[in-house]
Amino acid sequence: VLVAVLGYGRLGADTAAGKACLLVASILLGALLALFGQTYQTGADTWELFANWAALMAPWVLMGRFAGLWMLWTAVANVAIVLYFQVFPGLFGVLFGTERVLWLLFGFNTLALLTWEIAATRLDWLRERWAACLLATASGITVTMLAVHAIFDWRASSGLALPAYGIWLAAVYRQYRVRQRDLFVLSGACLSIIVVIASLLGNNLVRGRGAALGYLMTAAAVIVLGVVLGRWLQQLAREDTTP
Repeated sequence: VLVAVLGYGRLGADTAAGKACLLVASILLGALLALFGQTYQTGADTWELFANWAALMAPWVLMGRFAGLWMLWTAVANVAIVLYFQVFPGLFGVLFGTERVLWLLFGFNTLALLTWEIAATRLDWLRERWAACLLATASGITVTMLAVHAIFDWRASSGLALPAYGIWLAAVYRQYRVRQRDLFVLSGACLSIIVVIASLLGNNLVRGRGAALGYLMTAAAVIVLGVVLGRWLQQLAREDTTP
């Protein structure tokens, strides 16, 4: 860890090699914390390892000005959130039941994406689209899982998942179709729509003696949606390439 930090200081913050050294130092820091906890049997919960890892690497993340380092920190924070609320569900467990972790991850990743996109308008090093796409993917996966959970287990659902999903789709369309074209995020949103609609049809049509017909109708709907949304994405791609 020390060698990697010294390498960062020697190579400089603006060089790719220096940023790589800081990324390696952050990864090794997590391994060091895990080794320390295993060696000395501190009795700490697993979530504390990831929470401490995120806290200790935060200064490096702030001074590194490196998208890869921010993505590592976000991933570690996500794991810490999941592990913490498995141990201490608290108020969120009462309000959302089994949805609590998904809601928290959705809120965290969506807030991270929103912050990233706003900051990217002012900071050049934040304009790497792959990082924003990763955050959008994390946000989309969690809200899609919330919608699917609400469809298959609506009695245990808080009732907010499907409205939140609709708002998320509208926000994605406005941001990544109207204001800032991003085919990767739009493709992910299209896939999410197919998954949610297929889940809705499957849950309502695949029952009893009519299960075979239900499967057939669900498959047909998936094919139609795939064709329609695929052509829409192709049209957007052609618009991007047209001078």
